[in-house]
Amino acid sequence: FSQGGAIALQTGLRHPHRLAGIMALSTYLRIAASLAAEASAANRDVPIFYAHGTFDPVIPLTMATASRDALAAAGYRVQWHEYAMQHSVCAEEVAAISAWLRDAWRDAAR
Repeated sequence: FSQGGAIALQTGLRHPHRLAGIMALSTYLRIAASLAAEASAANRDVPIFYAHGTFDPVIPLTMATASRDALAAAGYRVQWHEYAMQHSVCAEEVAAISAWLRDAWRDAAR
């Protein structure tokens, strides 16, 4: 999920067609410096579900929070979640993902 999240952020924010949302789990924003020039207008307000473990030894929490802050500074709507876990998924996170997917689906259908 960390590599998939990096790809989702990289391509989703630059994708020319509107997306319902972007999910970023235990990941970071790659090539943040070029985002302003490459960002797609279609996804400037795309909802982003971003979750990270506070004990992640693979992608440090500081790397994730820096990515979150860069996205927020660029004007993206980031729904941030931290969980007391390592580089994994927990039941609480799955419940939050489920709720976010329901909301994203409902909003996209409007």
